[in-house]
Amino acid sequence: MVSLVPAFGGVPGGPELVIIMIIAVLLFGVPLVLVAGAVVYLTTRSDNGGADADRIAELEAEVERLREQVGDDGDDLEEEEESS
Repeated sequence: MVSLVPAFGGVPGGPELVIIMIIAVLLFGVPLVLVAGAVVYLTTRSDNGGADADRIAELEAEVERLREQVGDDGDDLEEEEESS
């Protein structure tokens, strides 16, 4: 027997509104999430660059300090490698 209860409530055009909402989410929601994710990724990636630059500068200063302690310019090493 066929039920007399409608599939959708008493909203005129209910199924059409649901389809329009699904299409709107797919057209605008997914690209917005992708763009927002790319912005967050690039922002966090660029923040790490500053910390890396500080760490590189610190390590370069330490290398220079160690070279001064040893008394090695680095040129002697290149000459030894060429003569071998």
